[in-house]
Amino acid sequence: MHLSEALKQKRDKILSLWIERTLDSYISSGFFKQSKDRFANPVGANIKEGLSCLFTALLKGVEPKEYAESLDQVIRIRAVQDFTPAQAVAPILELKWVVKQVFSADKECRPLLAELDSFDCDVDRAALVAFDLYMESRDRLHKARIRELKSGSYILTDSACASAVVRQNLQEVSQISKH
Repeated sequence: MHLSEALKQKRDKILSLWIERTLDSYISSGFFKQSKDRFANPVGANIKEGLSCLFTALLKGVEPKEYAESLDQVIRIRAVQDFTPAQAVAPILELKWVVKQVFSADKECRPLLAELDSFDCDVDRAALVAFDLYMESRDRLHKARIRELKSGSYILTDSACASAVVRQNLQEVSQISKH
């Protein structure tokens, strides 16, 4: 059996474990794993779809620019959450571990473990593209935040209700005047 055949044959098992491990990195991982409704669970749906498309692209041996869209689908979500750059990109690199685990558990696939160098290299390239996408997403996020600060619109989105602030200030003033 050739490596590409084994990867295709074990595709479902690899994807299942890879998606599960990726979703485990979220606080609400149980919901993301169980909810099948794309609209109720856009994070889980996009992670599943993005990783599946990425794996298919890696099996086809396409150029990195051709799987950037599926990577972006995963990384853009992780870029707006509380993940460090390493945590955001880690699931891409974890594919190598997942493949080795799946192959190690199968007698027929074990001999192919020595042939994974080229596949591992492709996964590393995907991780580098993912890192670039993460940095681009974070840069766009920070630029948007700066625009909010410059325009003053952050007052509408980040501050407390104006009437609540006035009420609190009046209470503080009345307490001070009582003393």
